[in-house]
Amino acid sequence: MKEKIIGIIGGMGPAATSDVFRRILQLTSVEKDQEHIHIIIDNNPKIPDRSQAIFGKGESPVPAMIESGKMLQTAKADFIIIPCNTAHFFYDELKGHLRIPIVHMIREVAKKIHKEFPNVRKAGLLSTRGTIKAGLYQKELIDFDIEMIKPDERVQDMVTEAIYGREGIKSGYLQGKSKKLIYNAIDNLINNGAELIIGGCTEIPLVVDSETVPLPFINSNQVLAEAAVSIVKGN
Repeated sequence: MKEKIIGIIGGMGPAATSDVFRRILQLTSVEKDQEHIHIIIDNNPKIPDRSQAIFGKGESPVPAMIESGKMLQTAKADFIIIPCNTAHFFYDELKGHLRIPIVHMIREVAKKIHKEFPNVRKAGLLSTRGTIKAGLYQKELIDFDIEMIKPDERVQDMVTEAIYGREGIKSGYLQGKSKKLIYNAIDNLINNGAELIIGGCTEIPLVVDSETVPLPFINSNQVLAEAAVSIVKGN
């Protein structure tokens, strides 16, 4: 049977796309190049900002995402992954324009928490404001009777700065201020009762070392990579 080809709608942002690609490689046990998974990436950083669109302050990313998805479809990808949590607000709209399936990243995260941490009832979320406003994680976690804990408003400002700021993760700053802000936000979530931390923005895992987080840390990039490899391997 022909092995499935992974299509990636990337560029949201490019570093997160690269990180997911790297994780797929690491999850694939091989002895030679030919044993790796066939992956097609459309890394389009020109896709409009997803959070701005959710708040009605920017252009919709959907047309560009549809174009990217159709390119991957034409290139013979069997399914698509999107390494951007906030982009999943547009999941149903995008899915309606494509013939191949799209892995729902946030749903996969919720399933992983339920399977591996069945006793967790409060999950702390680090994400963009767009993801929080859209209720993306709330909608998936509620099916497993898990409450989502979000940062206080002041702390969410810190998370936003860490992601989008002049010295933020999207600008390539993976140490210093951006990292400190994210760890301060993690402390806030723990103080508010979180039993587990979700890296619910694909930039967050670029600065968080799960070994230094005092609670289980769910890396959404890793979960997406695992789901994609599982599909290819037929698990």
